[in-house]
Amino acid sequence: MRIVVAPDKFKASVSAEEAAEHIAAGIREAQPDAQVTILPVADGGEGTLDAAVTADYTRHDLTVTGPIGEPVAAAWARLDNTAVVEMSLASGLAALPHDANGEPILAAREATSRGTGEMIAAALDAGCTQVILGVGGSANTDGGAGMLAGLGARLLDEQGNEIPDGGAALAQLASVDVSGLHPGISAAQFILAADVDNPLTGERGAAAVFGPQKGASEQDVSELDAALATFRDVLAEALGDSARDAAEAPGAGAAGGVGYAALAVLDATRRPGIDVVLDLVNLDDAVTGADLLITGEGSLDEQSLGGKTPVGVLKVGQAHGVPVIAVCGRTTLDRKTLEDTGFRATHALSDLAPDPQTSMREAPRLLREVGHTVASELASTLNG
Repeated sequence: MRIVVAPDKFKASVSAEEAAEHIAAGIREAQPDAQVTILPVADGGEGTLDAAVTADYTRHDLTVTGPIGEPVAAAWARLDNTAVVEMSLASGLAALPHDANGEPILAAREATSRGTGEMIAAALDAGCTQVILGVGGSANTDGGAGMLAGLGARLLDEQGNEIPDGGAALAQLASVDVSGLHPGISAAQFILAADVDNPLTGERGAAAVFGPQKGASEQDVSELDAALATFRDVLAEALGDSARDAAEAPGAGAAGGVGYAALAVLDATRRPGIDVVLDLVNLDDAVTGADLLITGEGSLDEQSLGGKTPVGVLKVGQAHGVPVIAVCGRTTLDRKTLEDTGFRATHALSDLAPDPQTSMREAPRLLREVGHTVASELASTLNG
């Protein structure tokens, strides 16, 4: 019996690696001779670095500028000349200071992506010629201006002074000096791992759609959207019409507009985050010849069907003729939808616990229980 376990994180409960380990433990309890391959995955956001490290990338720790300017501990990963940069570690909501209840103190107007640029610079300094940029979970709405500053660009006001970090300060922008950009950019290939297809500005733009999740009021959204438009116009003056066109490209609005700077200045190629990560961990090879593939995430819902981890893993399993089981904290999808999607079965931890709090708190035990159940059922099928 050979089983591949490839889940995403169960947010606020267990990491992808922890989820995989607990499921695998349950499988081995039921079937000690089972061959279990653990491949924690992600959709390009939080957990992308961990997935890369599991796939033999080497982790490089460093301190960079955090989302509100304070130093934060971050890391990037490398294999040969390819670097993986997870934006959330440097510029994400999780990198913000937290209040007494453990909630991030949001700073929609001031948050910066500068630390992400500093991580990319470190990878380029090390000689990497391909950079995979995973952009989920960002705290900023600065159009990637901070990222460019971290890579050596200067953003100046009418008096020639550098403007403060953050999206709101882009309203003061009069010129962008790109002459100091890291020289390694021109020799590198950049991959933007992003699922969203939003443009930079407008009613589907970075500020309007994602700003409120980062603490932006209605007035903040209006001001941030106008500031992003100013950034677009000024950058187009420095780089030409291609920078203006990039603002309308799918994915420009990703990560508070970091997608825009990546497309306009780094000439990045956008790919769905889950596809990028599944390539990183080489799921295709791991699944070949397997009897079962198990995936999952905290909430299996309509958003999951749009290209999140479980469906991405499902497609790989289907391509190899391997049945796929989904494990989740909860699901809002009805049985028919789940069956139509193609999962052989779905196991929700909420079905095994009396309330959501218990389900999250006792996720390790419940995941082991699911692993035990799945392995027992598979053994019965294979021996039947």
